[in-house]
Amino acid sequence: MSTSTDDAAAFTPPGPPHPVPTLRARRSGAVPGLRYRPAAPADPEKAAEIDRRLEAWARGLDLFPPQWTGDFTQFQFGRAVALQHPGAADLERLTVAGKLLLAENIVDSCYCEEDEGRGAARSGLGGRLVVAQSALDPFHSTPELEERWREGVQADGPLRSYHWALKDYAAVATPSQTSRFLHDVARLHLGYLGEAAWAETRYVPDIWEYLVMRQFNNFRPCLSIVDAVDGYELPEVVYARPEIQRITALACNATTIVNDLYSYTKELASDPDHLNLPQVVAANDQCGLKAAYLKSVEIHNQIMDAFEAEAAALSATSPLVERYARGLADWVSGNHEWHATNSHRYSLPNYW
Repeated sequence: MSTSTDDAAAFTPPGPPHPVPTLRARRSGAVPGLRYRPAAPADPEKAAEIDRRLEAWARGLDLFPPQWTGDFTQFQFGRAVALQHPGAADLERLTVAGKLLLAENIVDSCYCEEDEGRGAARSGLGGRLVVAQSALDPFHSTPELEERWREGVQADGPLRSYHWALKDYAAVATPSQTSRFLHDVARLHLGYLGEAAWAETRYVPDIWEYLVMRQFNNFRPCLSIVDAVDGYELPEVVYARPEIQRITALACNATTIVNDLYSYTKELASDPDHLNLPQVVAANDQCGLKAAYLKSVEIHNQIMDAFEAEAAALSATSPLVERYARGLADWVSGNHEWHATNSHRYSLPNYW
């Protein structure tokens, strides 16, 4: 792979680059050279029914204003969860997965993403996120203060989304699976805070530092529910094993780099200072954006190879572990298919 300076201008820290002319010419489809497994096709009728249920749920809870309708349609929540969970036990569990995904996106958009113009701000984010965590992990205090907390949660759309999505998930998951999800969202919030701190200080991390942040700020809350959505439980004593944690993290990290690669042009267009893996690689390697993007593809591929090799080895040890690893792999494949085909949201730079 070439690492020479290319059409995109090289730049130096401390700040990430601004969009360059090569980004104006765009293409769609899968990222050339990216390692992925084909996903099982999503049933259009099933996806449409999940979307119908999710929108009715969101409107019933007044989670977002009418002008967000286009955002909801373009995101394709129903198709996303249908692709990501081909082994789902039933439509109800798929809908629950969609509710969690929708709630996580509402919190991210309203609390974290300044460039989306929805009132989010990096300043004070920690205070908002600790209250958001309480919408999932209930507050225990005096009766009077608990009542005030409940009123506060129900008065805010993002908090309501978390609260009611978790309530529906807990109805189909075991207490252990529910607790697992709470911890994974706490990890997600920690990642949000790390990213926001770097943005505030305009710190450009080393490549490894950035990927550490993305191991927390990633899709883990979506992947670690695969057993609950498929209608069984990987026991906590098995799930907690270091080798199971490693394949879970590798799968999550691969999917997160996929998101960086497909949202690359979209993020540069809306927020030129937004950190993503290609930007961080370019800053550290002192190379152009094209070379950095292609190196990011290679980093993804190495992580993907490690996940597949280690998941295969572990799968041979237990049918239950094999089922869980297959669920992770299905989510990884479905996530890639959703990104590669969602032309309403994503397009690729003209680097090939």
